[in-house]
Amino acid sequence: MHIVLHNPEIPPNTGNVIRLCANIGAQLHLIHPLGFDIDDKRLRRAGLDYRDQAVIREWPDYDSWRNAYPDVRVYAAAKRGDLRYDRVAYRADDALLFGCETRGLPAERVAAAEAAIYLPMRPDNRSLNLSNSVAVIAFEAWRQQGFA
Repeated sequence: MHIVLHNPEIPPNTGNVIRLCANIGAQLHLIHPLGFDIDDKRLRRAGLDYRDQAVIREWPDYDSWRNAYPDVRVYAAAKRGDLRYDRVAYRADDALLFGCETRGLPAERVAAAEAAIYLPMRPDNRSLNLSNSVAVIAFEAWRQQGFA
């Protein structure tokens, strides 16, 4: 599984995702620009000692990543997605794409995805934390693979 963070801004969120990826065996792809230095101590603190156990790749832009993985199905997490995250039949090599904490994903990334998926939440609430959203969706995809 590929987890792709498009322009993440908050180091502890990315650190938590590093830890998640190490524990579920997902590859983490960080699309620049990042809102922090990759050696930020807050990122290291949240990721604990899992950074060495996770497969992390950095990309200068989304197109560079996409060109390296042209056949991977991309599911874009979007607040106004049209397919609930648990109604997807995930494959082991799918990519889960998440936008930055303040702006989400650019519309063209959502439009080009296999589907725009969303997490349900109460109607009066604005958003969920990025690393929590990644965890919920990634665990569903991993569950469908039998936690292999």
